[in-house]
Amino acid sequence: MAGITDRPFRQLCRRLGAGLAVSEMLSSNPKVWRTEKSMSRMDHSGESGIRSVQIAGADPELMAQAAQYNVTNGAQIVDINMGCPAKKVNKKLAGSALLQYPDLVDEIIKAVVNAVDVPVTLKIRTGWDTDNRNGVEIAKIAEQNGIQSLAVHGRTRACMYKGQAEYQTIKDIKRSVSIPVVANGDIDSPQKAKQVLDFTGADAVMIGRAAQGRPWIFREIDHYLKTGELLAVPAISEVRTILMEHLINLHLFYGDVMGVRIARKHVGWYLQTHDRDGQFRRVFNALDEQQAQIDALEKYFETLD
Repeated sequence: MAGITDRPFRQLCRRLGAGLAVSEMLSSNPKVWRTEKSMSRMDHSGESGIRSVQIAGADPELMAQAAQYNVTNGAQIVDINMGCPAKKVNKKLAGSALLQYPDLVDEIIKAVVNAVDVPVTLKIRTGWDTDNRNGVEIAKIAEQNGIQSLAVHGRTRACMYKGQAEYQTIKDIKRSVSIPVVANGDIDSPQKAKQVLDFTGADAVMIGRAAQGRPWIFREIDHYLKTGELLAVPAISEVRTILMEHLINLHLFYGDVMGVRIARKHVGWYLQTHDRDGQFRRVFNALDEQQAQIDALEKYFETLD
């Protein structure tokens, strides 16, 4: 979720019911830590809730240094990424590419856990490909080396985001370890969340893409799990309030140029169910000033009202 789960989005998701919001993936390469992009991703000033920061890399020593650096910058949990399937990450042997090398997984986890005094968690996939689902093996390595919680996406690296997530491997992992297991993958409704929890026995669910343009999904799931009842769909007036809050916070966080650019994709996700033909989104994406974006959205919602 790099480029999406920035501080404005994390804050919004927490306010709307997320129990924990993990930062964007940060490289363990110290050469990029002082770049504008990395510095914005490491910015946790004024952030509410527990600050969990995700790091990625393939060198145990550099991963340990990255963990220490981010703890110094305010991380209260360090999350190791061994789940990202992106080619640009995997070609550096990071993310889910590491699942091919259990010995290296072992070294990285030991190095990071021993480097910091905060809890260390791990995100993985079920394996490298469908013929090599070694998630149970990786989970045992994680538990043996001090990982405090394990999130599992129900696809292999080779699957990318194609097809449907499978949850049998997550169920097998949950049965094989005693640390908390978080189920992830294709959980896009309160009913699906309960179904996955019941089947896998997992301790929690993690929401990714389903929260794009729908950050209230967290409160919907929380309410359903507690009461068995579905919350009403947010009124258009509330969607307007949430979106305008998000837009303004993106402008404040990123500034005039990047704030406008980054806002475009978020607005597109919010309006998929309203602006079905994409006519407004095409107009919005051509705007290059903050106030113009604000004014356009205000007028758009007035027409919906």
